[in-house]
Parts: sequence; structure tokens; C-alpha cells
Amino acid sequence: MTPPSNNRRERWFEFLRPISARRAWILGVAIWVLFFAFWELGVAAGAVTELLVPSPHKVLMTLIGMLAGDFPADIAISIYRILLSFLGACLLAVPLGILMGSFRTAEAFFNPFVSAWRYLPAPSFIPILLMWLGTGEGPKLALLFIGVVFFLITLIMDHTKDVRREIVETAMTLGANRRQILWTVIVPAVLPDVLVAMRQMLAVSWTYLVIAEIVASTTGIGAMMMRARRFLHTDEIMAGIVVIGVLGIVFDMLFRLGHHLAFPYLRERR
Repeated sequence: MTPPSNNRRERWFEFLRPISARRAWILGVAIWVLFFAFWELGVAAGAVTELLVPSPHKVLMTLIGMLAGDFPADIAISIYRILLSFLGACLLAVPLGILMGSFRTAEAFFNPFVSAWRYLPAPSFIPILLMWLGTGEGPKLALLFIGVVFFLITLIMDHTKDVRREIVETAMTLGANRRQILWTVIVPAVLPDVLVAMRQMLAVSWTYLVIAEIVASTTGIGAMMMRARRFLHTDEIMAGIVVIGVLGIVFDMLFRLGHHLAFPYLRERR
């Protein structure tokens, strides 16, 4: 009787089993190929009106033409707004989230306030932000800030709570005071998860971009899309959506790269 082979061929569907990098890459590309193929075929077959749903190749040609004009300036302005507002959110959320996750007293004081704000939709603040901050950059940056800061605080607080209690107790046993435990134990332990939370919330910030840039704005990707809507230039709107998606992926990849470079020991552990 022939013994079973140890080199069993990899099956497509295995519960909780990792797949090879090559197969993951193939599957990741395949979903996009199928998406654009169905889109192109649907437009060619007349299943949708091309005025409202232009074909992928038309959107691509439109995007190339826009990049040769003033659109790069709009892209740069949108990136500036995202980064500046997100930096402000991180400067508040990171220390406050770690503080709330480390000390139950701080959580009891701040969490009722933070939790209430998480349930308020950021776009609902647009009228009052316009009244308070005018029609300049202020309301756009404030809207992007409000959209992410309270969720980011909560995520960082939860990650901080997950720091192993044993290492904190060990530091206390060795005579460390609260400041030493916070800076030499808790902060280093939670920092990788803080970066993950920031990466997740940066994606949310991009989803608020168009809403922020329709607030009395003449520049940015969102403003360009609103101008295109007035003239039924759907291909330009689609091009703007594609650019936001690509920028989001690029920044996500940069965060992943930063995470790998800053915490190589996590990669080796896997």
C-alpha cells in the first residue's frame, strides 16, 4: 500500500490555512480584471447608459487628459487637507487614547464625552462650521478632523487596554513608578497597534474628502467632481473617484511599509 504523499497539492479552499503569496497576488489581480471586464462589457452591450456610466477606457483617457491640465494641483490640495487634518487628529487622539486605556479614572472622565461624539455624523456640522469658520480652509479641515478623531481615540484606548497585564505588574514589582511604566512599558507595547489604528482611520478620512470639499470650495478633487456634475461630465467624476481610491491605496501601503520597518520583530514572529 502506497503511503500518502506529504506534498499534497494546495487546495483553493482550506479553513484557516494561509495561502502562498503568488496565489494571493493572482486572486487580488483577478477580482479587478473581472470587475473592469464586466463594466466594459455592460457598457458595450448597452446595459447601462454611457452618459451616466462611461466605460473604463473612456474614464482612463479622461483621467490622462485631466492630469495634463490643472487636476494635479487639485490632487495636491486634497492631499494637503487630508494630511493636515489627520495629523491634528493624531496629536490629540494618540496621547488621550493611551491615557484612557492606561488609567480607569481617565476613561471614566473622558469616555462618556468621546462616545457621545462618535454617534454624531460629521456632515451634520457643516452649517455650523461655515458659520463659525467662514468659507476658507477652516471648515474643511475641521470636518475631516471631526470625522476621525473620536473613533481614533476609542480604537487606541481599546488597544491600550489589551496590553498584557503581566508586563505591567512585573514593572511594578521591579519598583517602576507610573511615569516609567507608561513610557517604557505601555507606550512601546501599544505603539504597533496605534499605527494600525491610524492606518485604519486614515482610510475613513479619505471617505470624508468629497463631503469636505463641497463646502464652499473651488479647489480639490471634490470641488472638481461637483463642477463636473453640473455639466454631466460623468467620466470626470469617475476619474476623481479612481484617483481617491488610488491615493487611499498608496497611503495604506506607506503605512504598512512604515509598520514593517518600525517593528520588524512582529514580522519575524509571524
